[in-house]
Amino acid sequence: MAVERVLVPLSDTVTVRQTVGYAVRSGLESADSLECHLVIALPYDDDVPEGQRLRDDAEAFLTRAENWVEEDVEDADVTIETAVLGADEYLFGPRDYAEIFRTYVDDHDIDRIVLDPEYHPGVTAPMLQPLERELDSVGVAYDEAPVERPARHGRLQSRTESFDRLFALFCISYGFFLVLGDPTYWFDLVTGAAVAGIVSISLAHVTFSVPLNRVLSPLRAVRFVCYVPYLLWEIVKANLAVSAVILRPSMPIQPSLTRVNTRVRSGLPLLALANSITLTPGTLTVRANDQQLIVHTLIPSARDDLFDGGLERAIRFVFYGRDSAAIASPRERDDAEIVGGDEL
Repeated sequence: MAVERVLVPLSDTVTVRQTVGYAVRSGLESADSLECHLVIALPYDDDVPEGQRLRDDAEAFLTRAENWVEEDVEDADVTIETAVLGADEYLFGPRDYAEIFRTYVDDHDIDRIVLDPEYHPGVTAPMLQPLERELDSVGVAYDEAPVERPARHGRLQSRTESFDRLFALFCISYGFFLVLGDPTYWFDLVTGAAVAGIVSISLAHVTFSVPLNRVLSPLRAVRFVCYVPYLLWEIVKANLAVSAVILRPSMPIQPSLTRVNTRVRSGLPLLALANSITLTPGTLTVRANDQQLIVHTLIPSARDDLFDGGLERAIRFVFYGRDSAAIASPRERDDAEIVGGDEL
């Protein structure tokens, strides 16, 4: 008797119920019996307080999804398996989710994955297209469920919210300008205010894709304040290292391009990491895509610092908390490689 094994990654969307129904119907049409695997992939492990809360919510949601399958099967031969994935690691982007799904597919001999078009794992934004690309790259067959999506009506932005975005971006830009300049010099104060005003007016409407109370939470603000002295110290160290190399008659520079698969999510965390690397002399971020950075390094010590992941660990601390800073470095994860330059 033919058995169809289907994996359905779940998230709390308006189309998840339709996706589960499609997975059941399509599976029974192509085989005599169905083995339906319902899984939820979480971005944090159980050691993080938020991870434990998400796990509890995930198990309750899996129970609901299991009931949906039972409603759809009637007298058909269907076996239901449920699982919570990511309990022992951090998942930061589509590549991580594709890898964990591939592992599950291999371990359970899954025939195909049925994807919800609105799928967004954990607490991240919808990312179906990047996930599709990563599933293709790891050789996993998938099928997007043909669902009916409700019409979306964008919420009108109030004057208060617009001002909040404008003011928040002005404060961030002005503060960053003064950190790099001289906050006691009148010229820096005036030019900084002018630059921050131009930046906030130009970019406020495209900044902060998540609510401001999440971006500017008090705890995150405190962690950012702790991060600024660390970044300045890294800039000073890199300046001294580059200066020492330049002042030597032999000028032992070794320019190279390095690819780093970071463990920060795309968006503001990746932007912060990419700019922090660029601010550090001896390194320049050339390209940032999903979780991947292409960085030009001038000297070996700059490349070693990049491989050791100090800035990446600090950015994780700012955005995700102290526990996430304990993740292994790019060197330990084998997530960094030289892709061009003198070292090849």
